[in-house]
Amino acid sequence: MLRKLMVVGTMFVVAVSIAAATDTAKSGAGISATEIVNRNVAARGGLQAWRSVKTMTWFGKLGAGGNQRAPIPVSAPGKKGMKIPTDPRPAEEVQLPFTMKMERPHKVRFELQFKGQTAIQTYDGVNGWKLRPYLNRLEVEPFTSDELRTSALQSELDGPLVDYAAKGTKVELEGMEQVEDRDTYKLKLTMKDGHTIHDWIDAHTFLEAKIEGLPRKLDGIEHPVEVYYRDYRPVNGLQVPFILETKVLPISNPGSRAAGTAVPAEKIAIEKVEINPAYDASLFTKPQIQTASIRH
Repeated sequence: MLRKLMVVGTMFVVAVSIAAATDTAKSGAGISATEIVNRNVAARGGLQAWRSVKTMTWFGKLGAGGNQRAPIPVSAPGKKGMKIPTDPRPAEEVQLPFTMKMERPHKVRFELQFKGQTAIQTYDGVNGWKLRPYLNRLEVEPFTSDELRTSALQSELDGPLVDYAAKGTKVELEGMEQVEDRDTYKLKLTMKDGHTIHDWIDAHTFLEAKIEGLPRKLDGIEHPVEVYYRDYRPVNGLQVPFILETKVLPISNPGSRAAGTAVPAEKIAIEKVEINPAYDASLFTKPQIQTASIRH
């Protein structure tokens, strides 16, 4: 559940840089990756406006549950294929209130309300901790190595494209693709550590249409993930998507029970965004047990 919001830090606030890089070659679309980046930053409010953002708070609701995945067919000796449930999640999706606070350079605090309790996840740019009372885990636990790596990749307040050259990121234009009946430019971002993601920019509005998320493991197999941006609204002169929809894609792997199984989309609905609120430094340190309050 908390893993979704580890994606949000990257997904919400992707801005761009006008810095020159080694990606100026023209594609068949007649435009370079640098030019697309420049148009995107202008559409989203401007580079200087995004650079002036030091802190951000997001309030919203996160969809959880919604077990509408098709049952997985399995075979037994002497029997035709049977179907077994995929997981025990609730059939209907529930909307859980959350708050996420971000501060430059790489600090994140995420709080989620679930069954009258507050789950907390914090990252100070180097270390991370989690408190999960909804699992009856009443002790503060450190992030795993995978969670630390994920947080390091996705804790940039301004996303991967702001000052990308200075960050050691290479941006390339791979061509054009249709995203929900819209023409988009498909960008490939290669990070300093060699990690790559793809980002699709609407060819008409130059706003983000979707971005590649971290793969999600289902039934032992990693599935590709895409996050769609919708309902852009102005916030302090910036354009911000208020709906994010995550889709876990099926894969072609006959040897896996999960191959080809449909996974319902998961939605994050933003209700309010605050720009440059003042934070206490303790927000991003190791949580205290008492902060996981039980609400009546």
